[in-house]
Amino acid sequence: MIRTVAQIWHRRCVLPAAMVMLLPCVAVASLNIVSHYSPRNRERPVRRATDFIILHTTEGPKAGSLNKLHANGEAHYMIDEQGKVYRIIHRNRVAFHAGRSMWEGRTNLDNRSIGIELVGYHHRDITAAQYTALRELLAQLQRIYRIPDERVVPHSMVAYGAPNRWHRQSHRGRKRCGMLFARADVRRRLGLGRGPARDPDVAAGRLVSADSYLQQVLFGEGGAQNLAAAFFSGDEAMVVSAGRSAWDIAREAYNQSSTTYVFPDGTRRRGNEIRDWGRIPPGTKVILPGLVEDNRWEGVRVLGKDGNTAQELAGGEYNSATTIYILPDGTVKTGAEMRDADFRSMQQGTMVLARYEYAGEVTRRRSAFDICKARWNHAGTIYRFNDGRIVSGNRVDERNIPAGTKIFLPQ
Repeated sequence: MIRTVAQIWHRRCVLPAAMVMLLPCVAVASLNIVSHYSPRNRERPVRRATDFIILHTTEGPKAGSLNKLHANGEAHYMIDEQGKVYRIIHRNRVAFHAGRSMWEGRTNLDNRSIGIELVGYHHRDITAAQYTALRELLAQLQRIYRIPDERVVPHSMVAYGAPNRWHRQSHRGRKRCGMLFARADVRRRLGLGRGPARDPDVAAGRLVSADSYLQQVLFGEGGAQNLAAAFFSGDEAMVVSAGRSAWDIAREAYNQSSTTYVFPDGTRRRGNEIRDWGRIPPGTKVILPGLVEDNRWEGVRVLGKDGNTAQELAGGEYNSATTIYILPDGTVKTGAEMRDADFRSMQQGTMVLARYEYAGEVTRRRSAFDICKARWNHAGTIYRFNDGRIVSGNRVDERNIPAGTKIFLPQ
């Protein structure tokens, strides 16, 4: 490639980045706010609309969280326990913070939102200093972008998951990130009115609810909401029970080597060492890594590693046109193109992408930018290199995307 993808993007962007960067970063005087811009900041496109503010919890301590968010450009702001605010991606640019997301049928909310990370955990309250800083920051941003209170929402409210071994349909409940920001008492302290009263995508049948407790926290009334929130307020939130599976607790990290399961008899197993997920006994404690990749997209699932059948990997959408199969020899097929015999004889190592589309193949005359436009470096964009390597768009080396590389885009 004569010019890098980023250079091409800057030349074609509708609103030049240089003009946007001249817009003032107005700061409320009492905010302790500093610029700690990600190295990804300048390559990110300018948002064409800002309709939401999405609130996150880092699910890990400050140092590791700040390093990760800064390195990957995964938030516009982060607020630490002392109320210090860090600018990470310019507020007019796209930050990769919402992952697979939907609200009122609109997807990929990174392109329509500002993301704010609070150092803390979804089932614990934030500090008084964080309340003060977040309240002031929200007032500033809502005024600038004219965002009403009902569009200031927790990540868990807009995140959704593709079908998997636990849920056969696309579902709400993929994340509990930031769920405390749906609570009426928390919102009052932030100067916000009540959030949305219902989930429009579940109501319309676009998604199903996969986490009844989360639904109570997000949309419950009065005592029902508080009771559900209290249920997850302590260490019991991390213990498997009859109504709380390993997936409910750990989500996509359930089978990762960094997740540890402590069985009632004291036996310890890592997530990648467990095969029979239906036999994990109640009382098993789940220990997540110090820093959870909460902003990650659900990526490639591998037959033989993440499940043993197409149905386990892609649920009820295993034979859908939006489920992509990458066979060990590199052949790409959609679920709709596969026959029953193909599913029965599928080889281990077959890669599965749920709710994706095959965008095309890089050639000498057709670059990644030509195929994807602004989505070439999106966290959800998947590159499959000729040697079988899988790399997400936010980690791809733009100067080394050889001809023959296949690209897949999330729906």
